[in-house]
Amino acid sequence: MVVMAGRVVPMFTNNGVPGAQASRRPWLEKVVLGSTLALLACEGLRLDGLPLALLAGACSAANLMRWLLWQPLKTWRTPLVWVLHLAYLWIPVHLLMRSLAVMGLIPETAATHALTLGAMGGLIIGMMTRTALGHTARPLKAAHGDVVSYGLIAAGAAVRVAWPLLTPAHTDFAVLVSAALWSAGFATYAVRYWPMLTQARVDGRPG
Repeated sequence: MVVMAGRVVPMFTNNGVPGAQASRRPWLEKVVLGSTLALLACEGLRLDGLPLALLAGACSAANLMRWLLWQPLKTWRTPLVWVLHLAYLWIPVHLLMRSLAVMGLIPETAATHALTLGAMGGLIIGMMTRTALGHTARPLKAAHGDVVSYGLIAAGAAVRVAWPLLTPAHTDFAVLVSAALWSAGFATYAVRYWPMLTQARVDGRPG
């Protein structure tokens, strides 16, 4: 996700939001990718403790700096773009939570769900809508149903991550609410895009 989003999100931002001026810094890209790979290696070697917490925290800060260079605040009028920014924001949130979890301050599951429901779910729905529109020769513009999908999936992630942290006694109920929201988001996508993906392209071309 870090590699893919780093390549496409700035490009999609500049293409979809006139004057956004999303940018990248070569040195920061090296720090982001290097720290992410180092963290992955540490996880694979089952390292733990303060060094891992510090590495996860530094990786979070680098990813947040990277995200800010993409000008996320300029995308709020363009749902097809801000959904990717919102999804990517979950990555530094996950990394910060991973650092806190290593130090025993929060449950590790909170960090896991920030990555899976938040970052992964958001990037998947954002890319699925964009590619479905583009590859069926439709304008790259999110409709109301798309925005509903984005909101439901983001809400499902937020509920699953935040609610158990605030009120641990309600964790089971939070899981049910989160699952319902997240599933409804993808169900909305399925209903909206089934006709498009089971018919010919609107321009008559193959594919």
